[in-house]
Amino acid sequence: MAEAHAKHHDYHLVNPSPWPLIGSLSGFMMTTGAVFWMKSLTLAGLAIGPYLFFAGVIGVLYTMLSWWRDVIHEANTGDHTRVVQLHHRYGMMMFIASEVMFFVAWFWAYFEAALYTGDPIQASRVEFTGGMWPPKGVEAFDPWHLPLLNTLILLTSGTTVTWAHHALLNDDRKGLKYGLWLTIALGVLFSIVQAYEYSHAHFGFSGSIYSATFFMATGFHGAHVIIGTIFLAVCLYRAYLGQFTSRQHLGFEFAAWYWHFVDVVWLFLFAAVYIWGSGIGQAAAH
Repeated sequence: MAEAHAKHHDYHLVNPSPWPLIGSLSGFMMTTGAVFWMKSLTLAGLAIGPYLFFAGVIGVLYTMLSWWRDVIHEANTGDHTRVVQLHHRYGMMMFIASEVMFFVAWFWAYFEAALYTGDPIQASRVEFTGGMWPPKGVEAFDPWHLPLLNTLILLTSGTTVTWAHHALLNDDRKGLKYGLWLTIALGVLFSIVQAYEYSHAHFGFSGSIYSATFFMATGFHGAHVIIGTIFLAVCLYRAYLGQFTSRQHLGFEFAAWYWHFVDVVWLFLFAAVYIWGSGIGQAAAH
């Protein structure tokens, strides 16, 4: 009987899991609560938006924790064969590609608003922007101050996570831990600097199309930095547990991929939103 159920292939047949259903319901609850909250909608006279939103957030976080715990268990029990690892890599590539398209949407909105500020066919653009970018009355950030500092921080973090990866490949456990500690510290520092920068902004989120596209693009990236920092912190914890080897460390590899993706996106944001975006308005004014 045992031989009849023995696995004679490299594929992993996933056990029935409740997490896709629970995660979907939690995500739906979170987004519905956010809409109710932002639109000040009520149900039977009750402002349920904040409660729905935070209940959904808790559900999503619990799903992530439980689902990833199951995947880690599969990896530690030998279910992640070379073939399974290859398919996981394809899945991570597609996930990052979907994230790229998210940022394409923010860049598209930003450039669409910036490049056609004085379009005579759409007079409302001139009304909203004054025919220049940034719009009249908007004081953009100096790209060579805090934004440049954050760029250097993030680029440095890319080198430290690469150091950690190479240390792991060479069975250097100390180098792995030191590299991860430094990367996490730099990620936290980036978030602190960005929060400080936001607190000193001379424009609000709803002040203009410039501020809306600015905060959506940079804020969405900031959320990814926080998620990536948590991802790396989990990898550091697993490194202390001795769960990564030079031959099998898919979780850490994906964290490194994700972090490099965050680095590259920031370079585009720094060049387009901070440098180019702060100079085009001044050029138009002259």
